[in-house]
Amino acid sequence: MKTMYITIAGMNHYYGSEIFEKGMKVKLEKEPDNPYDREAIAARIKGLGKIGYVANSPYTVQGESMSAGRLYDKIGDTADAEVQFVLSQSIICRVNSRSQENKTGKPR
Repeated sequence: MKTMYITIAGMNHYYGSEIFEKGMKVKLEKEPDNPYDREAIAARIKGLGKIGYVANSPYTVQGESMSAGRLYDKIGDTADAEVQFVLSQSIICRVNSRSQENKTGKPR
């Protein structure tokens, strides 16, 4: 898989950016039933739950990050990511892998 980066936005609606550190693990989870965005991808941290969303707007996607719309078909239902940069309004993460699906789409 080619290295992909994403921007997590909306953290201020949950816990803010102060809780993040470089190297933290983040779980990405598609939300196909989201009434506001059919390509919504929630960002979660074990023990806290939802902490934001993969940015999907030209106003929230930072640098060379992929938008949720561009990433949506490149991952399974979930994927793992790792925090690379902590910014005041967003977090930049590297997408590491599909986490809950194998190539056939079935749970491991």
